[in-house]
Amino acid sequence: MIYQKYIKRILDITLSGAAIIVLAPVMGVTTILVKKKLGRPVIFKQKRPGLNGKIFDMYKFRTMTEKKDSSGDLLSDEIRLTDFGKKLRNTSLDELPELYCILKGDMSIVGPRPQLVRDMVFMNDEQLKRHSVRPGLTGWAQVNGRNAISWERKLEYDLEYIKNVTFRQDLKIIFMTVIKAFIKKEGITEKNVGTATDYGDYLLKTGMVSQKKYNQLQRKARVILVSEN
Repeated sequence: MIYQKYIKRILDITLSGAAIIVLAPVMGVTTILVKKKLGRPVIFKQKRPGLNGKIFDMYKFRTMTEKKDSSGDLLSDEIRLTDFGKKLRNTSLDELPELYCILKGDMSIVGPRPQLVRDMVFMNDEQLKRHSVRPGLTGWAQVNGRNAISWERKLEYDLEYIKNVTFRQDLKIIFMTVIKAFIKKEGITEKNVGTATDYGDYLLKTGMVSQKKYNQLQRKARVILVSEN
């Protein structure tokens, strides 16, 4: 409890600040490459639910194009995700700007990954407990399969983590993250899928939520996002 309440935040500030300094050359080169291959903006900003469900701006290096259809709507993520973008995601380099979110206090080095608002609205009361801690750059679910595991298992891992927030556990997760992301170079996406399936889409596809409920909760997510802009 002492670690979670006092020490963890101090470590977040110290480690994220040090990482920003050490990785500045890497982020600089990545910025140049993203600008050259994908253009501006280099940084992708998105609203995500954080501690206690509070919405914050999460930053990533951009990995997709802005290609649109004849109606002016963005094409699917799978089409807009470039080979260069896939490499950024597979090496987790696209996540580096999140270090600034950690420094600000919106995120932590270790914690449940910040999901989309349209994912959050489909979670039940038990699953929403994952927001009782700051979301993390990496987490227990990420070192146990990332997006290759089912949504149910992913959320179960998140709940397992919040019940055991200790320095030893965080250190273990950081070590496993380095091994998986930078040594084994494991991807973050589902097999044969460019980007992860939204929780609501998964529930609809598996028949766990009706079309009516799906539409209702998607509207709720849009209202939340509009209220934050």
